[in-house]
Amino acid sequence: MKTVDIIQAKELLLKGEVVAIPTETVYGLAGWIYSEAGLRKIFSTKERPFFDPLIVHIDSIAKARTLSGDWSPLHQALAEVCWPGPLTLITKKPEGLNPLITSGLDSVGLRCPNHPLSLKLLSQIEGGLAAPSANKFGKTSPTLSQHVFQEFGEEVPILEGGPCEVGIESTVAGIVKENEKWKVLIYRPGYFTAAMLQKILSDKNIAATVEYATSPVAPGQLKHHYMPNIPLVITSESFNWEKQKNEIEKRLNKTFTKPAFWKLPDDPAQASRELYQDLRKFSLEGFDLILIKRESLHDSELWFGIWNRLEKAKTLKI
Repeated sequence: MKTVDIIQAKELLLKGEVVAIPTETVYGLAGWIYSEAGLRKIFSTKERPFFDPLIVHIDSIAKARTLSGDWSPLHQALAEVCWPGPLTLITKKPEGLNPLITSGLDSVGLRCPNHPLSLKLLSQIEGGLAAPSANKFGKTSPTLSQHVFQEFGEEVPILEGGPCEVGIESTVAGIVKENEKWKVLIYRPGYFTAAMLQKILSDKNIAATVEYATSPVAPGQLKHHYMPNIPLVITSESFNWEKQKNEIEKRLNKTFTKPAFWKLPDDPAQASRELYQDLRKFSLEGFDLILIKRESLHDSELWFGIWNRLEKAKTLKI
């Protein structure tokens, strides 16, 4: 594994290279926003299509304001409480921001990650770092430096920061004004739920509603994403392997001899933290199929981010 310190990481990034950096969500594949070569290397290394926008990571609200074309009181209120932390705020992009970051859209996602090493690195870099997850496009995200190494080998230097504490990507939220009323729209669920953001705004006496929505301005919106190396099947609570094995094999056109019966922890924070690590370990341990039951306890809002990832990672749902 090729590891670097903060000084080495900064030198590489400013020269147009990419570096895997730790955050509290997942490891990111970082490139300097003012380096065309670095941005292009993110896409080529990940094998990522250019239509999927990148999130810009910064170390302060002050820096975010310089990278926003419409920083509103709602942006300010949410950033004051949630940053550093797993919330990405969509804003209008400023003039001059490289269109590779925004996939040609007129908006950009900004986030201040809650990890001391990345914050120190970001404080020493002008602008910020574009940093999608450090894995091949569409595959399971990395929450350990070892995951990055398994994905890229020596090709990508790593700023070692230990295991990621949150474990799934940030909540992505946009702010719109419709009929003179403010709305916060969550385009990608994560740690911060609509109820949490609503409370923050209410506590600050800001009149706005928070809702879930979909939009191409947020990354990770494709039907299939976060996928493990072996098929993942989501089942109902009444699922029975012996009775439904043939149905799965027929629909996937494959015989399975070593299925993994995966039960998520009852605590959503623990489930989130362990999610991607577990998704990766099943294929490494020789299983050829992952089966996971969606249970009634998973219906609360705290599980939305987890099941958003699992629904996109699945091969089949029965």
